[in-house]
Amino acid sequence: MEKANAKDYLGKEVTVEVDRQLGTRHPKHGFMYMLNYGFIPNTVSGDGEELDAYLVGYYEPVEKAEGRVIAVIHRTNDDDDKLVVAPKDKEYSDDAIKAMTEFQERFFESIIIR
Repeated sequence: MEKANAKDYLGKEVTVEVDRQLGTRHPKHGFMYMLNYGFIPNTVSGDGEELDAYLVGYYEPVEKAEGRVIAVIHRTNDDDDKLVVAPKDKEYSDDAIKAMTEFQERFFESIIIR
């Protein structure tokens, strides 16, 4: 399968399969997920796994959600971009996205692409 370009998903509606629910701990590193975090099925990203996605604007643990890709977190020191997916009627600033994803993104250097 061809590697997905995260930027191609900007503005598109997607379904996110959540494998790390809000309030759970990372299995290896132990930090807590402050957002639902998952992937876009049937995609391949830079790390050889599915394209990852943060779900913003969902305040309960969910197993699956639909939303619109409002931004891409492009890691400049890692080959694993992250989609930022929000409910269709929600918008968040870059500062809000950085604050919501800091629990994991603090370990990487990144820029937000719109």
